[in-house]
Amino acid sequence: MKTPSHSLPTTALPEYSLAQLALRNGQDRDEIWVCYQGLVYDVSRSRLWRRGNHYEHWAGQDLTQELQRDAPHTENVFDNFPIIGRLKAAATPNS
Repeated sequence: MKTPSHSLPTTALPEYSLAQLALRNGQDRDEIWVCYQGLVYDVSRSRLWRRGNHYEHWAGQDLTQELQRDAPHTENVFDNFPIIGRLKAAATPNS
């Protein structure tokens, strides 16, 4: 995981579930959030995310695999946005 550009350790950030992240898709609320490598970014101020999508990528979800597969830019693009939380680890069923 990359080092966040703020002074708080990532463990001090609030945790958000995938369901909470999905509510910040730019359609139902003004907040537009995306997750990358376990960190949740607020991309609301970006004109490129204004309608909740950026090319074929949609806000309100974890974009880690998508962006690692086909993004034309590096992960440093997220340095331009505030980190507002961490993605809550998905619960795994007991074996």
